[in-house]
Amino acid sequence: MPLHLLLVIMGGAFLILGIAFYFWGRFEEERYFNTIVHRFDVREYLEHLPFRPEPGALRIGGIVSMSLGILLLAAGLILFLLKITIMQ
Repeated sequence: MPLHLLLVIMGGAFLILGIAFYFWGRFEEERYFNTIVHRFDVREYLEHLPFRPEPGALRIGGIVSMSLGILLLAAGLILFLLKITIMQ
């Protein structure tokens, strides 16, 4: 398998996973902050106990994964274009 094709596939996979993780983190954060509407005990909401770092971590991981995916896609496309220009 050519290197440029492998980089494009990996970049696309990282980009798709990054987008999914980012929106999953936003959904979890929104769900966490909307719990005050459905709960009678407001103490958990006000004190943030138990502490839940997952939504922020998912969003940050999604951003990192998207940036890595974009870099891999760009590298694969650049190598593909270089291969085409060298062959001509």
